[in-house]
Amino acid sequence: MFKKILYPTDFSECAEKALEYIKRLKEAGAREVVLLHVIDDSKVRFLLKGIAWAGGSEYEEKYKQKLKEEVECRIKKIAEELSSSDFIVKTEIREGNPYEQIVKTAEEEGVSLIVMGTHGRGRGASLLLGSVAENVIRHSSKPVFVIRG
Repeated sequence: MFKKILYPTDFSECAEKALEYIKRLKEAGAREVVLLHVIDDSKVRFLLKGIAWAGGSEYEEKYKQKLKEEVECRIKKIAEELSSSDFIVKTEIREGNPYEQIVKTAEEEGVSLIVMGTHGRGRGASLLLGSVAENVIRHSSKPVFVIRG
């Protein structure tokens, strides 16, 4: 039924809960996981503005490189964990708007299900789901399984 799963992670506790559900989907026939982390451009720009304001504009490239190295390390650990559960794992690190990149990756990879955690800290419908999860549900043509943290 759900052979290929997209697992977008922000490395939060909510995302860790979603990982446990993915492992259980192995019994239901899941074989492959696309592990995705999106580096949120708006958050990076915000942090870099603070660095520039403090007179550290020369640290911009160093910051971006350190961030990417940290993400690669964390993604590798999760990939190893999924591989040890006999999943075929593909990793992706993208930059941009998180929900847009999640929806785009789901389409490009032809996944049968998106499994993601949510914080639920926004306003309105976002309060229940979280703004990224809400937007993924609204814009994705793929089924979305949301685990609330």
